[in-house]
Parts: sequence; structure tokens; C-alpha cells
Amino acid sequence: MTGETLATVEIESTIRSLEDARYAAVVAGDIDGFAAFAHPDLVYTHSNAEVDTLDSYLAKLRAGHYVYHRIDHPVARIVVVGDTAVVSGEMHADITAGGVRKQLANRSVAVWVREGDRWLLLAYWPTVIPGAVR
Repeated sequence: MTGETLATVEIESTIRSLEDARYAAVVAGDIDGFAAFAHPDLVYTHSNAEVDTLDSYLAKLRAGHYVYHRIDHPVARIVVVGDTAVVSGEMHADITAGGVRKQLANRSVAVWVREGDRWLLLAYWPTVIPGAVR
């Protein structure tokens, strides 16, 4: 394995761990834990097309607008280009949003950027899987 390939494998492993940790944080209600993974300029798009900044998303989490009961997030692919990692996969969840319990079935993309020695979530957007029960 070349040095570049080894480095890419290590980055992919790191990103997979960060994806697991950020989803686990919101399911656990650990809002500060989630915030620690997020870039200050986070663009967080929801499957209903609403868009939040880091501050507005954290405020909604703190207010109980979004409550995550379960999230499965199989990763299909991670592409690393320089200091950017793009994660494509799916996100299936049982959530309460605005007081309404619902099931989500989405394809998703997350963008992570490296700043210094840390990877931070810069953008996330899910897209409803056609025909999926919501």
C-alpha cells in the first residue's frame, strides 16, 4: 500500500468514526457533543428542505424541536480530496420533528473539512428516497 493510499484509508476510517459519533451524539441528546464535531459555518439541510446554520440547528435541538430516537446511517462511499471528505450513504431515522413523530428514509451527503488536526462537519443534506415510507 502506498503512503497516499494508506493516508486515505486512515482518513476514511477517521471520517467513519466521526459520522458514528455525530449521529450518536444527537440520538443521546448530547447537543454540545454534536457541536464539537461541527464547523462554525455548518450548512445543515433537512429532508423537508429547511436549512439551518450551526446556531439555529443547536437552538432547535436545545428546544426539543428535533428529537432523534434512532438513526441508522450506512455509508456507501467516502471520497477524500485534499482536506475535504465527502460521505455519501443513507440515513434512516425515527424522529420527532416539531412535535410530530416520523420515520425518515433518505440518501444523504455529508461534507467534512480538515482544519489543522481536526475534521469538522461543514455541510449535510439528505434527500428523500422515492417511494420510501415517511
